[in-house]
Amino acid sequence: MPTRISGQIENVTFTNEETGFTIAKVRVAGRGDLVTVVGNLLAPVPGELLDMDGEWTQHPRFGEQFKVDRFTTKVPATVHGIRKYLGSGLIKGLGPVMAGRIVDRFGQDTLEVIEHHRDRLAEVPGIGEKRIAMVADAWRAQREIRDVMLFLQSHGVGTGYAVKIFRHYGNRAVAVVRENPYRLATDIAGIGFITADRIAEKIGIPRDAPMRVAAGVLYVLNRLADAGHVYFPEAALIDRAREALAVEQALIVQSLKTLAAEQLIIIEGLPPGAAGAEDVSRPVYLTTFHRCETAIARKLKALLEVPRAQPVVEADPALAWVQQGLAITLSENQVEAVRAAITRKVMVITGGPGTGKTTTVNSILRILGRAAARVLLAAPTGRAAKRMSEATGREAKTIHRMLEYNFQKGGFQRNEENPLDCDALIVDEASMIDTVLMHHLLKAVPLTTAFILVGDVNQLPSVGAGNVLGDVIESGAVPVVRLTQIFRQASRSQIIVNAHKINEGIVPLTDAAGADEPGQDFFFIEREDPEHVLDTIIALVLKRIPKGFGLDPLNEIQVLTPMHKGVVGTTHLNRKLQEALNPGEGGVARGELFYRVGDKVMQTRNNYDKEVFNGDIGRITALSAEAREFTVVFDGRAVAYDFSDLDEIVHAYAVSVHKAQGSEYPAVIFPVLTQHYILLQRNLIYTAVTRARRLAVLVGTRRALAMGVKSARTERRFTRLCERLRQLTS
Repeated sequence: MPTRISGQIENVTFTNEETGFTIAKVRVAGRGDLVTVVGNLLAPVPGELLDMDGEWTQHPRFGEQFKVDRFTTKVPATVHGIRKYLGSGLIKGLGPVMAGRIVDRFGQDTLEVIEHHRDRLAEVPGIGEKRIAMVADAWRAQREIRDVMLFLQSHGVGTGYAVKIFRHYGNRAVAVVRENPYRLATDIAGIGFITADRIAEKIGIPRDAPMRVAAGVLYVLNRLADAGHVYFPEAALIDRAREALAVEQALIVQSLKTLAAEQLIIIEGLPPGAAGAEDVSRPVYLTTFHRCETAIARKLKALLEVPRAQPVVEADPALAWVQQGLAITLSENQVEAVRAAITRKVMVITGGPGTGKTTTVNSILRILGRAAARVLLAAPTGRAAKRMSEATGREAKTIHRMLEYNFQKGGFQRNEENPLDCDALIVDEASMIDTVLMHHLLKAVPLTTAFILVGDVNQLPSVGAGNVLGDVIESGAVPVVRLTQIFRQASRSQIIVNAHKINEGIVPLTDAAGADEPGQDFFFIEREDPEHVLDTIIALVLKRIPKGFGLDPLNEIQVLTPMHKGVVGTTHLNRKLQEALNPGEGGVARGELFYRVGDKVMQTRNNYDKEVFNGDIGRITALSAEAREFTVVFDGRAVAYDFSDLDEIVHAYAVSVHKAQGSEYPAVIFPVLTQHYILLQRNLIYTAVTRARRLAVLVGTRRALAMGVKSARTERRFTRLCERLRQLTS
């Protein structure tokens, strides 16, 4: 229950200058012992008086603590407090001895003298002009910190965000927030439009203010980009913005004109042939996405027009040689794919599981290697790159690593001015590459390099905006080879057979066998009620699959789900699976969640400093409440986090299907219920099933499975890459 206490800081046990997190001992009236307080206290100083709102907590190791949510500071009023305050290191060059002399001279008037009569400090023996100036400057800095914190907290900004704002803007923070609080949404990590809008309301900015409408339109466009759209039709965008901002349409129309004039957005003319089409609104782009999409089309056209650098390989002798050397017989489609890869400039190889993509890529690599061609291999994620390395026996890098991303140096170091050094570049899991990443990749590809994309176009599109692989294939601008034959060894797997059935709109066999019978790899367990589905999933993870298949529940079994909410959504599943697999008291709290040593977690955004990326899964191996740090191990590599980074981490006992793209797991469990009907579609079920390597278990109803498999609809993503490629290459 929220409580208010007041007291004076006696000593500071720990403070993080970046985040403001502090552990301090505070003397509270009426308490005989010192109280341990924890929370974000920017620049805490012994002797300082605090009024704190928060709650009492019980730490399993350190006992009773007061967790601070909000606070205000006051300068000390007693001679003892002032002496402690000034002698605490608050002022560089002013130690306890000199602080004592100042307090001895001025007593309770000390802080008044420093604030308003600094020249009187010369009355203190041994203090010179230089030290007086240092005292005055340090005092002013402390006053600015207090003023900023007081202003921000009085306008509904929590202490944690207030610390970030002050660290970013310094003593300009109040002026920035007063002038345009919507800058916070773009400048400060973790503060979005909703928070900035709440602050704006508190400081009296009208709801129809142009700055609010402009920020709101950009917010809506960014949300649409998060949903996969590279652009959005103008009329539909206006409707979305009106709903989000509750303002008149005319204000939004004017804001679009202003944003376009400021080049924050691009509004294109109507696409050719749009008259009479279902959607005839002008495309509205965030400028970044327009630049990336147009650049992708131009670069692919340029690549198609320039001959290959490597020696031309005679296809027929090379194909005969590689099949003899690998002791294989390539299918007709594989022969076509290898021929195109060694003779054409840009191409796509697409196919489902078991159709021989890996064999095809290995054949291409053998032939190019014999011709002494320099070949690079890449994939969008670390997991996909690792799988590519294992399958080919050659080094494969993530696209970010291959392009030498460096945050401190401003981004990707490989580009037009510093291109990749290769004759051919083969990129796997190409369906995962979004518009922005493809733009940066192509910037670094030399015009003479052969560019080969490999992927399964029937999977879900990229998490980021765009549908690059699908658009490139649909455009007809580059050669595309579809691998369709399921090879004999793969045809023994019901996972692969049923995945292809799903892709063809055929409901797979759904016998009611249990998932603990060795020799089978695909099961459907019928359960009607979501609670029963949940209980079955927990039993499968905890006992049945480990017992029947010898798989590790934490490292080898992955629950995938279509939704975040609901009984079998990621949020509830993670809570229940954590209770089953990693029970315990306490941990690090974030909202209603607790993170503990041993937890399975996922990174939710690209963090280039740490070299961990959206979708990477690891385990928490260490956690220190005192240091406010925890460690996550990803594929054997330990990565250190501060508690302020917890917004980048979620539990990963259960993850969305989208987040699982590019990954394979020994066992996959996937709930299929009619409650998911909005999201249940063929490519989602297909993607979930194809993540399984040894075992796939679907739990739910046959009706829901049939609904999803029969639904070939996919949510439309607004992109113009396909049209641009057609126009440029026709």
